[in-house]
Amino acid sequence: MKRSENRILTTHVGSLIRPKALLDTSKKARDGSPADKQTYEALLSESVKEVVAMQADAGIDIVNDGEWGKSSWAAYVLERMTGFELRPDQKRPVVWLGNEIERFHDHIAREMPNALERPTEACIGPIAYQDDGSLKRDAANLRAALDGVNVEEAFITAVAPASTAYDGLDEYYKNEHDYIYAIADALRNEYRIIHEAGFLVQVDDAVLANMYDHLVRQSPERYKEWAGLRIEALNHALDGIPEDRVRYHVCFGSWHVPHTSDAPLEEIIDFVLEVRAGAYSIESANVRHEHEWRIWENGRLPEGKILIPGVVTHHTITVEHPRLVADRIVRFAKLVGRENVIAGTDCGFAQVEGIQRVDPAIMWAKLESLSEGAKIASDELWG
Repeated sequence: MKRSENRILTTHVGSLIRPKALLDTSKKARDGSPADKQTYEALLSESVKEVVAMQADAGIDIVNDGEWGKSSWAAYVLERMTGFELRPDQKRPVVWLGNEIERFHDHIAREMPNALERPTEACIGPIAYQDDGSLKRDAANLRAALDGVNVEEAFITAVAPASTAYDGLDEYYKNEHDYIYAIADALRNEYRIIHEAGFLVQVDDAVLANMYDHLVRQSPERYKEWAGLRIEALNHALDGIPEDRVRYHVCFGSWHVPHTSDAPLEEIIDFVLEVRAGAYSIESANVRHEHEWRIWENGRLPEGKILIPGVVTHHTITVEHPRLVADRIVRFAKLVGRENVIAGTDCGFAQVEGIQRVDPAIMWAKLESLSEGAKIASDELWG
């Protein structure tokens, strides 16, 4: 994994807004004929080339495929696993928004009606990885897109055990430990395919933080038990992959809600730092969490690790000024060491393929501001 040895490197969390033509073709491929699938595969390959080039043009050093070959940041993996069935007619209350469901019910019902109840993802049989070729296709598309593009490195995202089937119901294992470890054993295949293809493995884990409020209201011990099991399972799944080839991303949910029930970073950071990863990507730029830079005082970041703080956010349409971005970067660099900081984003901009957290032009402007701010910070930190 590259470090910021001579300047502050830049990256992002992963999901980028898909163009309309790709979205339309993807829908036809799911519902249509083999010819529709061939058309989609060809367009996807060309689209990944374009998005990699656009990231490089925006000044991003560590790039990916935009997650454009996936249906979503997390649910995609159920298409690659046996053992699950989706039950659209069996709705379950959402718990990962915490008490905001009650406190801001009218806002959520208006802005996110699908968040009040979600279809059940039921585990009804043995969980196993069922390689349909899509991950290897995505790796091949990204490899081809990197040819002739001037970037430092590339990554591919994959979901964490804690965030897999987060609207799920276990009807097969009946034992939480066996259920979570079965998910982890399946995900081990996903992580290794990415690593063996020569890319950084980025593990995405929003639900680690999002379950905090719901479980702590039962008891703090229940959350610790829940999170501890899932971090153990994640490390089990990562076994054999060098730590410096793994990035771990944790955020507080991309959705546009007040976020008053978010987990305090202080309460989950020990779990985060237990993950066998070389870098930790953590939401740090939105107004609910920007103050949490303070936890990095007094040597909290383990030796040899990299911090990827979000210095621009998907939460607002306001494009951060490069000077503000630079100030954020310099603050982190002074706390953990300039070589240990890579400038990133809070979260993705399109966690589900049809979602747009901001207008695409705003997304690219934010990434350009990220790059410009990193240059200003580099001038100040290296002189």
